[in-house]
Amino acid sequence: MFCFQCQETVGGKGCERVGVCGKSGAVADAQDRLIAALKEIAITREPTLELGRFVVKALFTTITNANFNEAAINALTAEANALVDRDKLPSPAPLGVLAEQNEDVRSLKELLIYGLKGVSAYAEHALALGYEDESIYAFVFKALASTTRETTVDAMLPLVLECGDVAIAAMATLDKANTETYGAPEITKVKLGVGSRPGILLSGHDLRDFQELLEQSRDAGVDVYTHSEGLAAHYYPQLKAYAHLYGNYGGAWHKQQQEFASFNGAILMTTNCLTPIKDEYRDRIFTTGPVSYPGVPHIADRPVGGAKDFSAVIERAKSCPPPTPLEDGELIGGFAHDQVFSLADAVIEAIKSGKIKRFVVMAGCDGRHKSRDYYAELAKILPKDWVILTAGCAKYRYNKLSLGEIEGTGIPRVLDAGQCNDSYSLALIALKLKEVFALDDINDLPLSFALGWYEQKAVAVLLALLKLGFKNVRLGPTLPAFLSPNVIKVLVEKFNIMPTSDPESDLKAMQAGL
Repeated sequence: MFCFQCQETVGGKGCERVGVCGKSGAVADAQDRLIAALKEIAITREPTLELGRFVVKALFTTITNANFNEAAINALTAEANALVDRDKLPSPAPLGVLAEQNEDVRSLKELLIYGLKGVSAYAEHALALGYEDESIYAFVFKALASTTRETTVDAMLPLVLECGDVAIAAMATLDKANTETYGAPEITKVKLGVGSRPGILLSGHDLRDFQELLEQSRDAGVDVYTHSEGLAAHYYPQLKAYAHLYGNYGGAWHKQQQEFASFNGAILMTTNCLTPIKDEYRDRIFTTGPVSYPGVPHIADRPVGGAKDFSAVIERAKSCPPPTPLEDGELIGGFAHDQVFSLADAVIEAIKSGKIKRFVVMAGCDGRHKSRDYYAELAKILPKDWVILTAGCAKYRYNKLSLGEIEGTGIPRVLDAGQCNDSYSLALIALKLKEVFALDDINDLPLSFALGWYEQKAVAVLLALLKLGFKNVRLGPTLPAFLSPNVIKVLVEKFNIMPTSDPESDLKAMQAGL
């Protein structure tokens, strides 16, 4: 195997025997074969709704920490191979990352593919709610096909930036799907403690899975808790209306082995961010959607016009003791674009009066590396008149700190928009501020970036930000291993992308407007 698609890849270079994420070499090789088959579909077939839906679903399964099941991946590959028009296939698609010999071209091809994986995740979530954009499928096909050809850095760069455009479209489609289905997010306080009833823990991003399980369990005598990216479910009016949606349990994905063990109840993984399963909870965890793990019960896809059947999850929960408490208190979130726009007058007045001096976008992914303490330490030393804008599980590094409010305004210093895809909200907020203050360049806003990345949805978000014209983006805790030195040089020259350094030095640079 060779894989370097996530931030924690071995030695910052690549995993060659087993993935740091826990996937085996056999699973990594199976994913490579699936990607090759999807490229062959793109080479030989015109994109249709049916084909587009299949390709984005399959791409989603190859995201880090989603599918550890070789048999499930092989089944998708067999389905993909059956869709290839062999009469139009000039030669087999390149197999594996290292098939491209030119390091710089390889770097851009992989950057594009990982952006496509992130786009596919967002497109798949929107499709679950009945929303889709055919132009996304068309680009996915065009981009996949481009990675099979001999090409140059100059030819690949425009496609990579176009992927940023498509990422914006995918996030906008998902935002519309979520808000039109469940209502616009509202500022909400979420409990962190536990109740006295058995529980079900929901982890992942799929709000339709959340809603269907909440509906099916409403009279079952169990409480439902969210975990990691699931926290955002509490912000949607139609989801938080369920009285047994009790609160949030635990933090970011990488702590799940300890937190799932102490939860005691049934656990449902709806999307990626699964880690290798421990015996302490093996008999009470379930997967669904793109997630799969050998020996773990998998909830089947919903039939056309119907709902998934979560009865097995509910019945398992009913036989479990209540969760063991981890913490107490509450979190506040729901600061998506509609809510912030409703506070626009107060925010603008706070900026004009000098009560808010700067915004710092600290969105993205969390992870295991000790170096990610950077984000907590930076949050602690930010001036009291600076506001953190966040989305994704990176917020768990600092959202439980006592950072308070902007003095005299009631505006919290941490504004949580929701999941990683809600980085779209943060971009809309920035664009609105640019309009309000009549700025020619969005980079003239009092706005800094210190993003954390782990997997491919973060890559899609980064490409979206670059396409929107944002510069001076700090990315950490390390730069992607799949970016060659020459490609990094291009990104630095065009967008001034930079690695995070230490909190004190970065703060001084931000204060200087860099």
